[in-house]
Amino acid sequence: MDVGMVRHRRLADDIVTQLEAMILEGTLKPGERLPAERTLAEQFGVSRPSLREAIHKLVAKGLLVSRHGGGNFVAQSLGTTFSDPLLHLLENNADAQRDLLEFRHTLEGSCAYYAALRATEVDQQRLGEAFAALQDCYSREGAVSRAEEGAADARFHLAIAEASHNTVLLHTVRGLFDMLKRNVVTNIGGMYALRDETRNMLMKQHQELYDAIVGRRADEARDVIHRHINYVQEVLAEGQQEARRLARAQRRHGDKVKGS
Repeated sequence: MDVGMVRHRRLADDIVTQLEAMILEGTLKPGERLPAERTLAEQFGVSRPSLREAIHKLVAKGLLVSRHGGGNFVAQSLGTTFSDPLLHLLENNADAQRDLLEFRHTLEGSCAYYAALRATEVDQQRLGEAFAALQDCYSREGAVSRAEEGAADARFHLAIAEASHNTVLLHTVRGLFDMLKRNVVTNIGGMYALRDETRNMLMKQHQELYDAIVGRRADEARDVIHRHINYVQEVLAEGQQEARRLARAQRRHGDKVKGS
């Protein structure tokens, strides 16, 4: 009996290890529902009691959440690096937005570099689907919302992070996904108003990025990311300068009105 108990514990620990690996590598995503116990037990080739023990251990670790009558889910909090109140503060602070763009140089440049080196055929297929969805948004100019385009843009960059096969990069991008998505929406709204060529430029840059990754040109992929974000920074800085000039002009006009 003692031997059986030891084996039982080891089996449950093996299941825990496998499920933890699936969460870490991104196969199981935050908020995702696990298959039914019977299905999962069959997939692992284990008994349901062993599976339940493993699930209980993962719930205790905060990696899974069990809902009575609703199944088992990967903890949603695993996909949240920043709290909603902090996100709100960051999104409404000009300096923080600049900091985010600077951070994207490092984060997305590394993702693109490693994706070009490591992407599998499956990764490249998913990346191609995300890229096609983004291109579809670009092609429907005037018929697509900024929110839809921004979401497609962010999903394309998320697919690159997944293809990097670096778990820290992937979970950082996932944790920041909502903020990155909103940052893209804010940026393109301002950029389209400032320069007529912005849409074509973004299409060209994303095409170059996609081609470099699937062509396994790692240095080029990273360089494209840097040029892309430099362009965004340049256009947004131009808009900020124009806003400051307009504010000065309005102040001068106000002073003249008061003095007349």
